[in-house]
Amino acid sequence: MLIGYARVSTTGQDLTVQDEALRAAGCEQVYAEKKSGRHAADRVALNDAIKAARSGDIIVVTRLDRFARSTQDLHNLLATLEAKGVGFRCLAQVGVDTTTATGKLTLSILGAVAAFEADLRAERQAEGIARAKQEGRYRGRSASIDYAKVKKLHGQGISPSEIAGLLGIGRTSVYRALAA
Repeated sequence: MLIGYARVSTTGQDLTVQDEALRAAGCEQVYAEKKSGRHAADRVALNDAIKAARSGDIIVVTRLDRFARSTQDLHNLLATLEAKGVGFRCLAQVGVDTTTATGKLTLSILGAVAAFEADLRAERQAEGIARAKQEGRYRGRSASIDYAKVKKLHGQGISPSEIAGLLGIGRTSVYRALAA
C-alpha cells in the first residue's frame, strides 16, 4: 500500500496541491499537517503515517523537504522505516526510492543538499538580523507578557496558576515576571 504524507510549514499555507499529487500517485491514505519540519519528532501526522505503515508499504511524499529538513532527521526516519520493512518514495525527486539501491544513494545526496540549503538560509537570516541590529532597525519580538499586569494580579492575591490561566501564559512565565 502507498501511504502519503503532506506537510506545509504554516497554517496559512494550503495542502491541496500535495494531497492531489499523492492521491494521483496511488496513495490510499494521506496524512497531512501544518507544522514546521525542522524536527520530525514534533510532527504528529508523520508519526501516525509511520505507525500505520506495515512491512511492504511505501511512504510517499511530494518533495524531500516535506519529509525531512535535516540530514539527521532524514537518516533517523529512513532507519525507522527500514526497520519496519517500509519503503520511501519522493515524487518530485524521481530517483528517490528506497526500494532500489540507486534510489537510496540519490536520497542520501539530496538529503545532504537539503540540509546544506537549510544551514545557508539560517546563516543568511542571522547575518540580516546582525546587520539590522547594527543599523538600529532590529527590535526583536515584542513582549508577549505584561509584567506589570502579572504583578498587579499577584498583588490582588491571585495565585500564579490562576494568573497563568487568566492571561493565557505558562505558570513558569508568571514566576519569571514576578521575579523581574
